[in-house]
Amino acid sequence: MAYQLDQLDRNILSELQEDAAQSLDEIARKTGSSKTPVWNRIRKLKAAGVIERQTVILSPEALGLEACFFVLVRTSEHEADWQAAFLKALRARPEVMEAHRLAGDIDYILKVRVKNAKAYDEFYQSLIAQVKVFNVTALLSMEEIKSTTVLPL
Repeated sequence: MAYQLDQLDRNILSELQEDAAQSLDEIARKTGSSKTPVWNRIRKLKAAGVIERQTVILSPEALGLEACFFVLVRTSEHEADWQAAFLKALRARPEVMEAHRLAGDIDYILKVRVKNAKAYDEFYQSLIAQVKVFNVTALLSMEEIKSTTVLPL
């Protein structure tokens, strides 16, 4: 069941999504509240699981991770043991930024960040050495048009 947000919650969450490093005073000023109610709301939102964690967003390009591949995976294996091994392999690879199980012809889609095509090939060779897959298609992103972590409130 979804947590019921009021307008102050939405305003606080919007500010945190924009910049979680802001001081409580700054968030309070921007949301038209005061420091203590903002702090209490944030604690309540964390306890309810609305705020999962606070982190920083790094620039992949600044770190030399200039290639972004979307990897489409089809498998003929659907047993629990295969899936557990596949998920373990994905979770162990820091190059895998996202992984989704899909409905339809493609079983999984992965977002993989690497330095270049050679690094992607090393990732690919390692993955297929760990788990059997039927078909893998890699699509290189030529340009990132929009990327956000901000959820609509």
